[in-house]
Amino acid sequence: MSNRQGAFALYIHWPFCQSKCPYCDFNSHVRAAIDEGRWRRALLRELEHYAAETPGRPISSIFFGGGTPSLMAPQTVAAILERVSALWKLAPDVEITLEANPSSVEAARFAALSDAGINRVSLGIQALDDPALKFLGRAHDVAEAMAALDIARRCFGRFSFDLIYGRPGQSVAAWERELARALTLVGEHLSVYQLTIEPRTAFATAHARGDFALPDEETQGALYETTAERLAAAGLPAYEISNHARAGAECRHNLAYWRYRDYVGVGPGAHGRLTLGGAKIATRQRRAPESWIDAVERHGHGGEERQMLTPEERREEMLMMGLRLVEGIPRARFRDELGADIETMFDPRRLASLVEGGFLSLENDRLAATDAGRQRLNAVLVALLA
Repeated sequence: MSNRQGAFALYIHWPFCQSKCPYCDFNSHVRAAIDEGRWRRALLRELEHYAAETPGRPISSIFFGGGTPSLMAPQTVAAILERVSALWKLAPDVEITLEANPSSVEAARFAALSDAGINRVSLGIQALDDPALKFLGRAHDVAEAMAALDIARRCFGRFSFDLIYGRPGQSVAAWERELARALTLVGEHLSVYQLTIEPRTAFATAHARGDFALPDEETQGALYETTAERLAAAGLPAYEISNHARAGAECRHNLAYWRYRDYVGVGPGAHGRLTLGGAKIATRQRRAPESWIDAVERHGHGGEERQMLTPEERREEMLMMGLRLVEGIPRARFRDELGADIETMFDPRRLASLVEGGFLSLENDRLAATDAGRQRLNAVLVALLA
């Protein structure tokens, strides 16, 4: 089934946080107060704008991201989901995820969020170590995280949580102990990210100043490999570079991105990809919250950029996303998206070199990165696309 006919995903961005984490480069903002009624109306109006462009297409997953969408009133979440179900047809097993912080204030809303229609929650725990949480600028401690996980387990059919490794001074042995503790808490899914220094963040300034240093490259590699080995042994193999799940419990929404399927992005700074009239359209909403909401109230949407992607751009995006997955990219997907076979789209010598070097696997039915290739994916992409 092609993108233009098939189910698609919906992303809703809530841009507000109680505080800005020093490692975060997401479109998140701290405001003393917001008019939530005004924000609810604007999100509903932008949903209507995109529904007019995608009539009759079913939605397979909905994801509330941010920012901190667990700061939204459950009534706002309920109103959004009610409008979505009126505008589109929802898949019978639609996955509806909301990102949440494990503070006691937000965890107290979990039952009401479940009643509003959320059936999967993703908790930003980030560490099971109080000094590490303080370094990462998190507002919760380990005890709050444990309590929030317990509530999430009771309130939602599915839950996941995030951890960050590669922190200053972190040894492989210490990380193994933290992973062992995480495995006593995990349900069906775990996201494990390596700490990176993103431009224009507080950590970028502190790192440049020499306030802290990340583990060396050898330790980083050992931490990555330890993560993969320990989680696979516990029945949570990697299905993407940073994501691990029991069989059948993968995040369906993120799979839509990685499989290069269509999705609508609503809210400040949200991106989208839509197949319309045979063309792949990239959309991007205005990033600043105030600019976005003013535009929605004036024009019915906060779109800032709308671009028809070239075949070359689509090829690059498809590779950047699909090679993150253990499953790789099926040949049929190349043909459906680009109308060509894998071998005709790349320099055969470069492709052969990456296969022979053990970084890519080219089977009869798919192109995939190997374990070594996923660990060095940026370099693999540069070599393949140069």
